[in-house]
Amino acid sequence: MATGILKVHGDEVVDQNGDVVILRGTGIGGWMNMENFITGYSGHEKQHRAAMLKVLGQEKYDFFFDRWMEYFFTESDAKYFASLGLNCIRIPFNYRHFEDDMNPRVLKLEGFKHLDRVIDLCAKEGIYTILDMHALPGGQSPGWHSDNPTSYAAFWDHKDHQDRAIWLWKEIASHYRHNSWVAGFNPINEPCDPEHVRLIAFYERLEKELREVDPDHILWLDGNTYAMDFTAFKSVLPNCVYALHDYSMMGFPTGQPYRGTDQQKAALERSFLRKCEFHKEHKVPIWNGEFGPVYANPRYEEGAEEINNWRYKLLGEQMKIYDHHKISWTIWLYKDIGLQGMVYTSPDSPWNQLIQPFLEKKKACQTDSWGKYPSAEVDAVLQPLMAWINKVSPTAGDQYPTPWDLQRHVDRAILQTFLADSLQMEFAEMFRGKSMEELDTLAKSFHFDQCVQREGLNKIMSDHAKLHAN
Repeated sequence: MATGILKVHGDEVVDQNGDVVILRGTGIGGWMNMENFITGYSGHEKQHRAAMLKVLGQEKYDFFFDRWMEYFFTESDAKYFASLGLNCIRIPFNYRHFEDDMNPRVLKLEGFKHLDRVIDLCAKEGIYTILDMHALPGGQSPGWHSDNPTSYAAFWDHKDHQDRAIWLWKEIASHYRHNSWVAGFNPINEPCDPEHVRLIAFYERLEKELREVDPDHILWLDGNTYAMDFTAFKSVLPNCVYALHDYSMMGFPTGQPYRGTDQQKAALERSFLRKCEFHKEHKVPIWNGEFGPVYANPRYEEGAEEINNWRYKLLGEQMKIYDHHKISWTIWLYKDIGLQGMVYTSPDSPWNQLIQPFLEKKKACQTDSWGKYPSAEVDAVLQPLMAWINKVSPTAGDQYPTPWDLQRHVDRAILQTFLADSLQMEFAEMFRGKSMEELDTLAKSFHFDQCVQREGLNKIMSDHAKLHAN
């Protein structure tokens, strides 16, 4: 049973008895905030849903997405997750479930239907949930995961976007004010404020206004620039945990392969310690809200099993670091179509079989940022363009976000925005003419009972969680 709403005490999170609680789990990415690599479509959620509505019509559209959201996380998922000894699920959501841009500040109560259901399922199994607004009005970052079909994070330049976000968080906080299984609110996923100071000002304003309706729940506050930069943070807010994200490129197809060398292990710890200097200085709790490798697909890579075993070891080494520093963590992610999830749809499922040709096309065109594979064809097109850009504008690659190089800027603008969104209707057309029964069958591919468990990953997570249980 939950022992009251969790609180921050010094550099720890505690329950009402004062006992330390360390949260370990995952995020349900791609569910209430859809992402292209997680379910297979191309581009951004808003355009994806618009294309599906155009093809299916309102009745079938409503039926399909309601069934899909139900199947994506059921009692079976909650029971399986709890059986691993894990105790926290981060739930990313898109603001559009609760408010329309053309009808602002009018709460869509239907947005709570599946969110309430999953929070209650988790509570019954002793699992805390952290509510994460992954996509905010105007887009808080230039990332596809903020459902932003541009490279412009308008959230920071328009006060009304910020006003609406605070209004919505007050509505959500009021709804869950007395729920002790909600571990708190993660107001902005991976913010990218080019000026750095506006994020801090927003957090100060949000904390003050949110406490008017919910004085108790923890706020889990991401650092700037994809939750990796705390250099502009100078003070701490009450009852707040500061969140970092700690991905390692050694777990990605384009990164240096992890082989467990002393140098690689030291690099992992240096990366973590750099990101949490602020936390150590101010003696506040640390939450690693996202980390984890992507996993090799035997369809595309020889030696996939060996590659994945090394990536499991990479994840395990990171967890050793986090355990040493006694921090909470949630990996990315729980369920997808086979790239990164603890649980994933079967390659033989109706869903995967239907969309496989489209997945092949996306891979060849590099329209997904996450887990992209090298492509000589794409290089032949873009390398001359980047050489020309470097010639006429040598500082082009220095633009914010600072972790991006020129190629990342070009990929985002051309491949993952313009090209990716141009393919939206091609994906949706695969669903044209499907009956209600066929749509239900496709959606049910995401049901736990029809999915595959990534046993190597889940064993490491379970062993860690149970060994270091509170």
